[in-house]
Amino acid sequence: EEQDRLLRHQPDQPQNPKVLRIAIIGAPNAGKSTLSNQLLGRKVFPVSQKVHTTRCKARGVVTYEDTQLIILDTPGLTSPFKAKRHKLDEAMLTDPWDSMKHADLVLVLVDVSDHWTRNCLSKEVLKCLSRFPQIPSVLVLNKVDLLKKKFILLELITELTEGIVNGKKLEVRSAFKHNSSSSAKSPLQITQAFPPENRAHEPRCLQETDQAQEGSSLDSNGDMRASESSLVTEEAQGPKRCGPRDLKNMKGWPCFQEIFMLAALRGEEVDTLKRYLLMQAKPGPWEFHSGVLTSQSPQEICDNIIREKILEYLPLEVPYGVIQVTEMWEEGPSGELLIMQNLLVPRKSHMMMLIGKGGKVISRIAQEAGQDLMNVFLCDVHLKLKVEVKS
Repeated sequence: EEQDRLLRHQPDQPQNPKVLRIAIIGAPNAGKSTLSNQLLGRKVFPVSQKVHTTRCKARGVVTYEDTQLIILDTPGLTSPFKAKRHKLDEAMLTDPWDSMKHADLVLVLVDVSDHWTRNCLSKEVLKCLSRFPQIPSVLVLNKVDLLKKKFILLELITELTEGIVNGKKLEVRSAFKHNSSSSAKSPLQITQAFPPENRAHEPRCLQETDQAQEGSSLDSNGDMRASESSLVTEEAQGPKRCGPRDLKNMKGWPCFQEIFMLAALRGEEVDTLKRYLLMQAKPGPWEFHSGVLTSQSPQEICDNIIREKILEYLPLEVPYGVIQVTEMWEEGPSGELLIMQNLLVPRKSHMMMLIGKGGKVISRIAQEAGQDLMNVFLCDVHLKLKVEVKS
């Protein structure tokens, strides 16, 4: 009722409100929902190792002083063939495009730890960017903490941007000294040399430095230490504005305005990205009351978190066929939330897998989902799950 009231309430905006609508797009499992949760400061979007955890677009809301960020967490961009294979709704194909129509800025998330997909943007992502070239876009390289050889980031940036950022050409300069005695295990921190507000007056560059600022250390079996490794922008030939392009031979997008590098699961550098987003906000009316964290109803949050756990613990395609039916949603005598949900599966074999030996799997799902729901709703939650074969 409280969430319903806040969503229906007129936004309590200040005198000169600012707003920014952000679409986060990328391949399935790139970490879009994890990044959304980090920006919000609380877990409201489902996250799992399996693809297509997010089934529809949902909005998260960050309100800070006079500024409101509206985060459009979207399903991973996928092809009709893959949508059919995973029995996905039509919305899975249309929602990312719908989100782009309403966005003021688009974050393109790439999982750099996935060596199968990291060297180029997917055709679906490129189609999306090409169809909406007027929307400013930012490249976000995620999971950089999982990358052992950090110098690979230089190659990835060049490929994913086609060597152009903010209308300027990237020049890659690297000089490595072999040092067999060096352990070179300290992590790289990749920062931008000048904050966004100073970029009109300073040459823009992306430079790798370690925390001690003594020259970068690269984790590559201890045999290389970087004396210099940087990306510097020079004026590119040609227009800064991008129009629809022939995508057949494209691997990257030459119209990104900025590049950020994150370890979203651990929250590293997310605050830097958040500050940048707040600075990009333009004058405009707020969409939500400042007390709203997400446009989802509590029931939708509950369904998503339970489905996240089912995806984690069931093999292969099995979890995609589970139908969730909430049979009870009540407030208990001490203010606790009492939830009972029925999980309908197509086959008896699926039911046995979901229950597990001695009921261990379903008990674990209920326990972990209940804990997550307590963290979201900030109250005690008693969750019961039943499993049935759908008739």
